[in-house]
Amino acid sequence: MREALAGLTLRGRAFVAAGIAAIVCAVLLGQPAVTRAGVLVLALPLVTALVLGRSRYRLALVRSVSPGLVAAGQPARVTLSITNDGRTPSGVLLLEDKVPYALGTRPRFVLEGVRSGWHRQVTYQVRSDVRGRHEVGPMQVRITDPFGLVELGRAFRSTSFLTVTPRTVPLPAVPLSGSSHGSGDQRPRAFATGSAEDVTVREYRRGDDLRRVHWPSSARMGELMVRREEQPWQARATVVIDNRVSAHRGQGAGSSLEAAVSIAASVATHLAHRGFQVRLVTANAVEHAVWHDRDADRNTGPLLESLAVLQASPVTRLDAGWLAEAGHGGLVVAVLGAVGEADAPVLRRMQSHTAVPLALALDVDAWTGRPSGSAAPALAARGWRAVGLGPQDPLDVAWQELGNRAGAGAAR
Repeated sequence: MREALAGLTLRGRAFVAAGIAAIVCAVLLGQPAVTRAGVLVLALPLVTALVLGRSRYRLALVRSVSPGLVAAGQPARVTLSITNDGRTPSGVLLLEDKVPYALGTRPRFVLEGVRSGWHRQVTYQVRSDVRGRHEVGPMQVRITDPFGLVELGRAFRSTSFLTVTPRTVPLPAVPLSGSSHGSGDQRPRAFATGSAEDVTVREYRRGDDLRRVHWPSSARMGELMVRREEQPWQARATVVIDNRVSAHRGQGAGSSLEAAVSIAASVATHLAHRGFQVRLVTANAVEHAVWHDRDADRNTGPLLESLAVLQASPVTRLDAGWLAEAGHGGLVVAVLGAVGEADAPVLRRMQSHTAVPLALALDVDAWTGRPSGSAAPALAARGWRAVGLGPQDPLDVAWQELGNRAGAGAAR
């Protein structure tokens, strides 16, 4: 009852004040009819508070976000399923779901006729132009009577999450040198028949599945030979993104770091759809240096999720630990911000990591309105195939130019 009285709305308090004033005036003036009216006006909010305070709302909420992973600028639908299992009189629910500012304004709903066994489902859309992992909820519930005299607050604790991935740009197909440094045997071939002549084989290695042994070839060669067509060739590509605080300029969605994240997402998606095993390496490489070797659509999901939550790193030098891994070869595409002489040893090691290293170098000062030139010329002098990018430069054109330079470098 104390909570219900504290929940009197402005209208409810006005009724109480009007009722008390009417009773006092009626007593002073000797008007019994006015007294009865004052008692009625006073009793209405008090009785409503008593009934609402003794009500037992047993509300259950199920929230679902579909899809849970969307690209920046794409909408997602939030569905709220609300059930009341308590024994209560008819009432009104005022719902407000808490959403971060990046997803838009907080949705509000008014649901009437809340009785025992009542069930209702409502939906609303959210959209974000900012990448990240956004928390949706908790739900705030205000329970009120049909007259709007009393309002009680309730809150759910459950929340849901929506991951917004960076924007990506479709990139043109370009020749990529260094793609032959795969981890598998060879590119899979088509076999018209099952004869020994059509089967590509290699020597047996410890750990190979004995079911892959090709007995005709083994008999002919005098040693165990295994089929290679069941172990497809997999080209590998490492996308390096420089996410150091010191390497970027600008703030928020208009910073050079956000541009670098979008570029890395576009390149990773493009390479995955070209059939590459792709991994993402950041300035602190240990966090995301994981190979993804599933089909293209499922491959890009973990990569884009990692980029969605990528934050600026306080480290001052690029981590080169991933370069020491065995069998690390393959294509290297670096998305770089501002680099200095202190980064030269790491860049030199990256260069030796692949036949033709590729770099998309951002002119980070251009994001503050003072362009000073990218690191592309310095990288080219060190043997990289590099292209500079500013805030207004189209990525697909830069990627085409980079592919042409990589092809020319491989030809030489």
